[in-house]
Amino acid sequence: MFGGPLEQEDMKKMAAEKAVERIADGMTIGLGTGSTVKYVIKKLGEMINTGLKIEGVPTSLKTKKIAKKYGIPLVDLDEHTEIDLTIDGADEVDSYLNLIKGGGGALTREKIIAYHSKKELIVVDETKIVKKLGVGFPLPVEVIKYGWNATKKTLEQLDCTAELRKIMDEVYITDNSNYILDCDFGKINEPEVLEKEINSIPGVIENGLFVGLVDEVIVGSKQGIITLEERCLQ
Repeated sequence: MFGGPLEQEDMKKMAAEKAVERIADGMTIGLGTGSTVKYVIKKLGEMINTGLKIEGVPTSLKTKKIAKKYGIPLVDLDEHTEIDLTIDGADEVDSYLNLIKGGGGALTREKIIAYHSKKELIVVDETKIVKKLGVGFPLPVEVIKYGWNATKKTLEQLDCTAELRKIMDEVYITDNSNYILDCDFGKINEPEVLEKEINSIPGVIENGLFVGLVDEVIVGSKQGIITLEERCLQ
């Protein structure tokens, strides 16, 4: 399918197109957010043009806009409270199929939709696979605006450095009208513990640790497609 050495975008596209093979007529599909999922949405649009009948539940306003562009029929989670399959990306994936997500700012809606999905399928390129979460990407935490600086100080008591996310010197606002604090914990040894500790802080809406939510990860690599299905120690 690809000639010569595979670039990162080639690997993303390869993983995305492999994931789309899991979709069947009549499914309700959760549509994730991010650069790899854009290839999923584009391929879905092509399949719909040739007769595929599905409905999509977008995880962000950005994804909603892209899905509409490619002619994907959309429904709301309140209309379809159970999703057959969600295809999403990730910023980091560890050997237990735990994730850091939220680089695109959609972590709360992504986690809600993942929780209500029969199957959560993650598509990434090989650069996103890590031995420990947090090695190369800060953990996004969505917080309400009120008292955000106090929330930030409490988060930093968990041994991290937190920064308010800004885009072009403007504070980033999520689709839920909240802020994001990007928290650098370094290596995260116990993501299941940290997830609960963070979410117990008043003012925190959700954090980007996805623990025990993923069924399968499709990795586009220079060697081809790699599928990770079981949690196994390295």
